[in-house]
Amino acid sequence: MIYGAWVLLLLLLTLLFSQWLDRQNNPNRQLIDMATQNGVAELVLKRNRAGHYLVPGTINGVEVDFLLDTGATYVAVPQSIAEKAGLNRLARTQSMTANGLTPSWLSEIAEVRIGPITMRDVRAAILPSMPGNEVLLGMSFLKHLKLEQQGDSLKLTLP
Repeated sequence: MIYGAWVLLLLLLTLLFSQWLDRQNNPNRQLIDMATQNGVAELVLKRNRAGHYLVPGTINGVEVDFLLDTGATYVAVPQSIAEKAGLNRLARTQSMTANGLTPSWLSEIAEVRIGPITMRDVRAAILPSMPGNEVLLGMSFLKHLKLEQQGDSLKLTLP
């Protein structure tokens, strides 16, 4: 009984600790969207411990985690997510990444959604060598928004 109680306690602590780490990595799991006086949708994001803004969203209805990246020209999508979202390879190109020049494919996403903000026909790059499950939300999406950073918060608004 004592061993069983210790195992149960360790399992509960592991579960609680993993949930705490997830909230630290992405404090925007529960999005807060607001409407301004003019009825324009706003989305307020909190910065994570590493100083990044992560936000859940969808690409063509497929749930993904976006990392906002103003240094990325396009929405950068790992190959595995591109396949799930049904993205087509339009033209072969090369992308400059933190790891140097890498082969990629230009594409177009029919629909990108984060909270109350939806955009259609968004330019993207499919990166076969991109690891992980995060999608870089680049300027092909962000250039259409007004971004206001104050402290640890970033407000995204459709102008």
